[in-house]
Amino acid sequence: MPTLADTGSFLSSDDQAHPAASAAAASFAGLLAKLDYLSAGDIESIRRAYRFADEAHLGQLRKNGDPYITHPIAVAAQCAEWKLDAQALMSALMHDAIEDCGVTKEELVERFGAPVADLVDGLTKLEKLEFDTREQNQAESFRKMLLAMAKDVRVILIKLADRTHNMRTMGDMPRSKWQRISSETLEIYAPIAHRLGLNFTYRELQDLAFRFLHPWRYEVLSKALNKSRNRRRDLISRVQKEVEAVFAHQGMSVRIMGREKTLYSVYRKMDNKHLSFSQVTDVYGFRIVVPELTDCYTGLGVLHQLYKPLPGKFRDYVAIPKVNGYQSLHTTLIGPFGTNIEFQLRTHAMDVVAESGVAAHWLYKASEPGSDMSQRLGTQWLQSLLDIQQETHDAGEFWDHIKIDLFPDAVYVFTPKSKIMALPRGATVMDFAYAIHSDVGNHTVSARINGEQRPLRTELANGDVVEIFTAESAEPNPAWLSFVKTGRARSKIRHHLKTVAQEKSHELGERMLSQALRSEGLAALPAEDGEYQSTWEKLLRFTGNKTRDELLSDIGMGKRIASMVGKKLAVLLSEMGLKPDALLISTERYASGRDESASQGVVTLDGSEGLSVQYAPCCKPIPGDRIVGYLGRGEGLVVHAEDCPTGKRLLLRDSERFLEVEWADEPVRSFETTVVVTVTNGKGVLARVASSIASAEADITHVDMGDEPAQTATDIRFSVSVRDRQHLADVLRSLKRTTSVIKAQRFKPVKA
Repeated sequence: MPTLADTGSFLSSDDQAHPAASAAAASFAGLLAKLDYLSAGDIESIRRAYRFADEAHLGQLRKNGDPYITHPIAVAAQCAEWKLDAQALMSALMHDAIEDCGVTKEELVERFGAPVADLVDGLTKLEKLEFDTREQNQAESFRKMLLAMAKDVRVILIKLADRTHNMRTMGDMPRSKWQRISSETLEIYAPIAHRLGLNFTYRELQDLAFRFLHPWRYEVLSKALNKSRNRRRDLISRVQKEVEAVFAHQGMSVRIMGREKTLYSVYRKMDNKHLSFSQVTDVYGFRIVVPELTDCYTGLGVLHQLYKPLPGKFRDYVAIPKVNGYQSLHTTLIGPFGTNIEFQLRTHAMDVVAESGVAAHWLYKASEPGSDMSQRLGTQWLQSLLDIQQETHDAGEFWDHIKIDLFPDAVYVFTPKSKIMALPRGATVMDFAYAIHSDVGNHTVSARINGEQRPLRTELANGDVVEIFTAESAEPNPAWLSFVKTGRARSKIRHHLKTVAQEKSHELGERMLSQALRSEGLAALPAEDGEYQSTWEKLLRFTGNKTRDELLSDIGMGKRIASMVGKKLAVLLSEMGLKPDALLISTERYASGRDESASQGVVTLDGSEGLSVQYAPCCKPIPGDRIVGYLGRGEGLVVHAEDCPTGKRLLLRDSERFLEVEWADEPVRSFETTVVVTVTNGKGVLARVASSIASAEADITHVDMGDEPAQTATDIRFSVSVRDRQHLADVLRSLKRTTSVIKAQRFKPVKA
């Protein structure tokens, strides 16, 4: 005998014997009623998916004792309300099959096709065993889900439906889990829903998370809001009648609805702005849905004739939609008894998009087959997920970038050609540059905002016209990371810096290994391929590196000691018949008077080394100073002055990590050092000192005058950029000849 699952009408005797099966079948009947927009073939496919899921979850119960299948049914029902296609509904029914039931992706491909299997796989968390910590596993699982979502937005719609049902039934879960799940919902899923324009889901997730995160606060606010609702019923009724009457007089057919703040939005406003409950709830809201786009503006004029508008409280999101596709006219008016009333005016189409966002694409499909709303709703952000993924291989870092992009507010700025661009509030010139193209961002040197030259860290405001200037030689600056706001800009900068650092450390590592090999009597590094390929393979097994490039980078970054690797390589090469040159050994190892243990070869520095070589900020060495090189663990080569106390301490503790360095005959850039100038305090003294430094052709990069009150004599600390010690001596002589200067000397770190 057929069951309700097959006919939607009656149960078999077997089903009646099993309450769990009965409950599941009844649930499916409820889902069936929502599938009237699908074809008979699609419904049959969904029924097959239901049977498969029901069988897979057989015997599993939810925390409240219901059969587990009731959860996939509820998720599918939510997706059906968004009018998602059959593939999405099938995936919703089977979304836990891989994770909880041991079903494989291959099995799903075979039975339901690759698209459904990919959707289910995108919704499946990763195995916990793969990771050391729960946080790491969670970050990697989110990355997997978000990348699946970037390729197919249905993944996140099903996930949001899943999370919504889980939050609705959270009361059945142990209280120990409330905090974690609610925080995750509030920080991750609610912002994603907002970013994709799913306003109804966004508000519901916020309220549910608030309810379980702060149960007492939720209860108190809920009671207060109900009381407030009763008190203002008369006012709302009066405003509604007056608005309906004035629109009827104009012959306009409109739909008017009261709009109430959610509990969480009330709480957040009270918390953030330190307001009382009455101050938050004294603003009343109405939504007016009109037939046509032009009626929005006509209706605005009608309202402004009825009540006086509040200056500065009008927003036109119709002409310039929000990032998530939201469109409406917003205005705040002064109503009866001096109360503030917010009105939103929008068409029916805008109303659907405002509530359903990306899901509106499927809601419209039936009536407008040609519409492709998903192409403009959220796609920019979805594309940016893929861009960020290409630059970021660490899951935690990837998730950090994404969280930055989940901004609820946006600013709208223009290119010189009047193209409008939406960026998160607080975004800077550099965020704008990277939003145009990563090459533009990487080569940015300056910018104009509204025709005026402005710094790159300038925050952008609505309506700014931004013009970017680039140069081929320009490169990203690590300091940009301190002020960029978008995940895209941050990931592009980090990726570039990492790439450059790797290249530079590779170059340094190659030089250091060559020097170390010369100390062993071998003139040059052997080739990677050909007869020495097996030698490199043995060396890589010895060091634990995957490739030759990785080994050289590790040497440059200080993770491997060049002399040790050089000795091992020399042994391996001698086994191949390559004998050391005794003359070269004596030249390299003993000519400079160094002993064998300290020998790693001399590294010559000219300032072009980039991120692989750092000049210690404690002593700030400049050409002409006697210097030593410390091969830090992971930070590359750090150069100290020979008499630097910090360098001396490191030498006592870590002598094997020191190598000999020397200045090149002609350094290619200037170097920064600190000069302390003691002056007699008086009018114009700073200008005279600065002029004196400039006359010696040195650049001032920083000035520090300290916080102490003005005295007869005071110390001024200048960071100056000089070519070498000779140039510094010229600067100091120029300073000593200046009026009001008592003493001028180079700053040296004190002994610890």
